Amino acid sequence: MRGAWSTGERRALPSVDSLLRHDAYKELITDFGRQCVVDGLRDILAERRASITELGAGAPSQEEIFTQCAARLRALMQPSLRPVFNLTGTVLHTNLGRALLPEVAIAAAAMAMAHPVNIEYDLDEAERGERDSHVESWLIRMTGAEAAAVVNNNAAAVYLVLNSLAMRKEVIVSRGELVEIGGAFRIPDIMARAGCKLREVGTTNRTHASDYAGVIGDRTAAIMKVHSSNFAIQGFTASVRADELASLARQRGVLLFNDLGCGSLLNLENWNLPHEPTAREAIADGADIVTFSGDKLLGGPQCGLIVGRKELIEKIQKNPMKRALRLDKGRLAALEAVLRLYAHPERLAERLPTLRLLTRLATDIRIQAERVLPAIASATALCAQARVVDCMSQIGSGALPLEQLPSAGIAMSPAAKGKNRRAVEWLAAAFRALPIPVIGHVKDGSLVLDLRCLDDETMFVNQLNELAPLLPPP
Repeated sequence: MRGAWSTGERRALPSVDSLLRHDAYKELITDFGRQCVVDGLRDILAERRASITELGAGAPSQEEIFTQCAARLRALMQPSLRPVFNLTGTVLHTNLGRALLPEVAIAAAAMAMAHPVNIEYDLDEAERGERDSHVESWLIRMTGAEAAAVVNNNAAAVYLVLNSLAMRKEVIVSRGELVEIGGAFRIPDIMARAGCKLREVGTTNRTHASDYAGVIGDRTAAIMKVHSSNFAIQGFTASVRADELASLARQRGVLLFNDLGCGSLLNLENWNLPHEPTAREAIADGADIVTFSGDKLLGGPQCGLIVGRKELIEKIQKNPMKRALRLDKGRLAALEAVLRLYAHPERLAERLPTLRLLTRLATDIRIQAERVLPAIASATALCAQARVVDCMSQIGSGALPLEQLPSAGIAMSPAAKGKNRRAVEWLAAAFRALPIPVIGHVKDGSLVLDLRCLDDETMFVNQLNELAPLLPPP
């Protein structure tokens, strides 16, 4: 009986062609395209047939099919990449896009993407030009290097340097510097892919100059110094300074390659921040080649910067892989705009979002927290207790992993007794479900929103009235 009834219900489902003849679908076709509408209808009808067969469900009306199709198409066309409020307390959050670009960089990138530009055209000579020339002079000026190149991220920069200058040869690295950073990127793995052989020296916590000197041989191409990312070794430790390694490398006729990782163009101590090695310092210490990121402490777009001796940069530029790893015109324009800001360091903190966020005073952040507390407390009153708290921000993306920045935020503790873990996870999910998702962190049974990176306070507060239906029950 059920099978016969289900067969009849399945036969009652309209065909795609008959549905498309209705005027209601013309607007969907105009908005989303015929193929998307057809694909959507086919999926819906297939699901309905399955539910009739397996669950004995009734056939839907044509209005129900249309409503479901329209909803699916709108959801399909929603951007996957969305703006969020980064209230995690990590300024350079890798999973949230790292550095925010200044307005001048955004405008420069938009201009480059909207128009033909002289990316590889020499306007003076009316002939083919070099892509990296648009930023090379600025990088030379900022680092003291002889030449510079740029690729799509620092991992690519490390790979390209090793592949260009040490292929089929040995590169010496301290065991304490064989780092792994996000995404399982490991120095030994990238060396293998670059075609060079890793020669480990020293121990995890102690490496001496004699360890390097003892293994330099005919097959040695370079000594590589790697800046620690996301960790620090403390206690009974020893390492060799970059200038000492440079002296040893010169004496033995090999290169010194210094990978700074995050890297910085200016001394952060000028803004009362902890010191991070700068590219200029690395060059002054005698490194032949230095690599660092553009989208971390530098505050620019994702890219990897290579600076150093001219003859070495020229060799890197001739590597066929350089073309595969090059920057597109939008990011190149953005990088140039950011580098120009560094020519006026006195105004850098107000113009560069990364530096501005890192230098925000805890007292100012706390004033902001007191200002937004009433709105958050009102929106979450039925399920949580909100209060202003002191907290500690971190720079992120491997920069100064042990250093923290005093900050302030809002902590929300679920009111439900005995259900704190589930309730706080639900609360965090509710904030993530807002039109502009709010990303905080859970600590000691509370959802904490660190306000160091809260720029658009008005937008943040205005959307809190949509929080109520998303919250856990009291």
